[in-house]
Amino acid sequence: MKLKKYCLVALISLVANFGFTQEGIPVYSDYLTDNYYLIHPSMAGVANCAKIRLTARQQWFGVDDAPSLQTLSMNGRLGDSPVALGGVLFNDANGYHSTVGGYATFAYHLMFSRNEIDLNMLSFGLSAGFLQYKLDESTFLAPGEIDAIINGGVQSATNFNMDFGFSYHFIDFYAHFTAKNILDNDGINWNGEDGFEYRNLRTYLLSSGYTFSKFGSEWSYEPSIMYMYRDATEESSIDINAKVYKEMDFGKVWGGLSYRRSLDGAQFQDGSGVSSQKLQYITPFVGVDYNNFVFAYTYSYQSNTVNFNTGGFHQFTLGFNFNCRREKYECNCPAIN
Repeated sequence: MKLKKYCLVALISLVANFGFTQEGIPVYSDYLTDNYYLIHPSMAGVANCAKIRLTARQQWFGVDDAPSLQTLSMNGRLGDSPVALGGVLFNDANGYHSTVGGYATFAYHLMFSRNEIDLNMLSFGLSAGFLQYKLDESTFLAPGEIDAIINGGVQSATNFNMDFGFSYHFIDFYAHFTAKNILDNDGINWNGEDGFEYRNLRTYLLSSGYTFSKFGSEWSYEPSIMYMYRDATEESSIDINAKVYKEMDFGKVWGGLSYRRSLDGAQFQDGSGVSSQKLQYITPFVGVDYNNFVFAYTYSYQSNTVNFNTGGFHQFTLGFNFNCRREKYECNCPAIN
């Protein structure tokens, strides 16, 4: 019975996270807090400043071993060259499973502009990294209890994988495409030859947006969309986002709302019948750029009839911009200028 309880908790956690455990950095909504580099390697060094971003996410306060995620990223140009470098470290814990890892990124930016005023840029990025998966079974069994399929200790496995993508910026418009985990996984097998293996971790991300503002206005608006597709399970979801900025003397304040919906439903027993639901997240976020510092808070709420916990998911972002160059382009392009 104890084992069944642990398996049930792990399964619910897996479903609630849309199946992104052990696939590198989970794709949440933190990319909207000036952090596109976390999901798109081609965004390394795209801005006129080098960037450091630290994020911390905690789900289901009050629930033991609830999912949590911490990331530390840095990216920037090499001088005035079109070459950029970046790196990400992360720790993703989910119950008795955890993943720690790091990526290094190489990016290259091609300018098609006639001058430094018009923005017309195509960017490519490649990230490569190592991921270490851990399964802690040390508390699964009572003292003296024996189970053939439980190791009773901490098991680990290490894999190497790569992400590749490109971005296109044209004045106020942008589009990104990224293929994550493009290599086949080595096969994580905790329980010998008959254990569960999952080799295809490929996920495809496609996002696009446009920022507009009236001439001379302190306000600007950025609607955007992101589509996500998992190759192995053929699952997909879509994010619809709206973001607003206001220029201030000290920098900028901004905020917005994101709505994520799975395009694939899940069935469940509802009394004497069978019902279905699709995963839905509603995520408001707010942030401030104060001189070279960035502060942001994100709250995600799962708006489904059946879920593991009614509490929300909290995430904080702390950032610092350095080695800033002058703003070259006349555009509403907050990711660049």
